[in-house]
Amino acid sequence: MEKLYGKDLTVLAYKARLLAVEAVHRASSGHPGGSLSCADALTALYFNEMNIDPANPQWSDRDRFVLSKGHCAPALYAVLALRGFFPVEDLQQLRSIKSHLSGHPDMRFVPGVDMSTGSLGQGLSTAVGMALSAKIEGKAYRTYAICGDGEVAEGQIWEAMMSAAKWELDNLCAFIDVNGLQIDGATKDVMPTEPLDQKLAAFNWHVIKIDGHDMEQILAALAEARTIKGKPTAILMHTVKGKGVSFMENQAGWHGKAPNAEEFAVAKQELEARIHELEEN
Repeated sequence: MEKLYGKDLTVLAYKARLLAVEAVHRASSGHPGGSLSCADALTALYFNEMNIDPANPQWSDRDRFVLSKGHCAPALYAVLALRGFFPVEDLQQLRSIKSHLSGHPDMRFVPGVDMSTGSLGQGLSTAVGMALSAKIEGKAYRTYAICGDGEVAEGQIWEAMMSAAKWELDNLCAFIDVNGLQIDGATKDVMPTEPLDQKLAAFNWHVIKIDGHDMEQILAALAEARTIKGKPTAILMHTVKGKGVSFMENQAGWHGKAPNAEEFAVAKQELEARIHELEEN
């Protein structure tokens, strides 16, 4: 598949948002807020950046991805389905007991998932292991991860940060989804983590700060990350939790709550309108 750019990526990101919200609504369970905030980064990774083959999900030389904030599986599943790893229709079975799409990604059952995640703080460590393995084996593949800004309060994240710097893992790129909210409220109130840029730089990471909803900035940051030698890269993407659905935006209450029928109708209308607007302009 040819790489996608600009508006084409943004349209796909909004289609992924719609599929994710629909799946959470149908399941009456899930995490829409953080799924919507990281949809742009996921779309850029799977439709432009990563060297992958949906027909061969276990290809040994593929780039790896770890969704460290595993509760945002609805967005990952939507992007994987759009990319062709499994049928889009499967999303209708999210969190069903008979489905392969559980509430958090499971590498045993979901094509395209490189690591099972859900226990916050652990995903970045596995990404470090993947990147280190590539170095040891002389492989060219790169490893990417997405962490939440609330997740950064976990101590294991900083152990992973130290390890990645020690081993000079310039083949590792971690997004941190800085939407400012987590399940219990504002991140700055629950456990302040700023200034993240200064802390990461002190851990010897190359730091890039971007608008996480601007595709050009996302692609430019990924391109810059590929040029960095001798240290890992952290992309601090400032985002809006619940992006694209007016009543979910910047509302901590939508961290882990499913929309009812009336709310989903509004969300669907807004997302479809945005998709139509982007496609027409």
